[in-house]
Amino acid sequence: MSAEPTALASRTLEARNLVKDFRLRSGLKFSTLHAVKDVSFTLEAGRTIALVGESGSGKSTIARMLARLETPTSGQILLDGKPAGKGGRETARYRGDVQMVFQDPFASLNPFHSIAHHLERPLKIHNPGIGRVELRRRVLELLDRVRLVPSDRMAERRPHELSGGQRQRVAIARALAPGAQFIIADEPVSMLDVSIRLGVLNLLAQLQREDHLGVLYITHDLATARHFSDEILVMYHGDIVERGPADRVILDPQHDYTRTLLGAAPDPENQGMLRDEVRRELAGRQP
Repeated sequence: MSAEPTALASRTLEARNLVKDFRLRSGLKFSTLHAVKDVSFTLEAGRTIALVGESGSGKSTIARMLARLETPTSGQILLDGKPAGKGGRETARYRGDVQMVFQDPFASLNPFHSIAHHLERPLKIHNPGIGRVELRRRVLELLDRVRLVPSDRMAERRPHELSGGQRQRVAIARALAPGAQFIIADEPVSMLDVSIRLGVLNLLAQLQREDHLGVLYITHDLATARHFSDEILVMYHGDIVERGPADRVILDPQHDYTRTLLGAAPDPENQGMLRDEVRRELAGRQP
């Protein structure tokens, strides 16, 4: 970590009045899909925001706009209060600060290259003068940080030789490689076995504390959203319909859609445990 804690605490990634429309064609007819409608929020370094909603609500579109993979129809993305840069150097600087962890850890890794290659590439891009010895040291350090050990052996493996959870840890290490201060995690555990989801989420939480990261955690699972975030934004049909501290949104939802998500038990493996937990906590608050 190169910056002082006081400097890190002031860093922000802001979505301001973001709109994203997609032009659709069916035969000779055209229509417009309003995927994101005037969405605004600020992610501070050292905090985690959970963006929650059903499939098709616009969550991943927001993630792709923040990662500069989609261009907003209108609105602004601000890093530390300044518009996200356009052009080669400014875009590279932005992407060094803002990195994305994708939903599918296998699709996001090139099967023909070693794990070391996947980590060396961002290190070389963002540190052009780095030497071979330092490059190797930092690759092994990244693998150690995400608990892929022994790191020297893991570095030489290919993605198909790793489990889904291990591949996602590689993706997290790759996001950390440029020195990112903000991580956009788009449903990072939804394609993993239930038994290893908690380990990956705990790793993200630990790294967030150690590096004072700002994390945008995109999910459909309100249970993990509550336990791994400071604030929850509930998204429905492109709009943010509810926002607030995680405990308040879960225990005292104000919007009908939030109540519907809670009642639907978004993660089938929870088998109603989320609803039971909420009922117990609500009952404990009764006079």
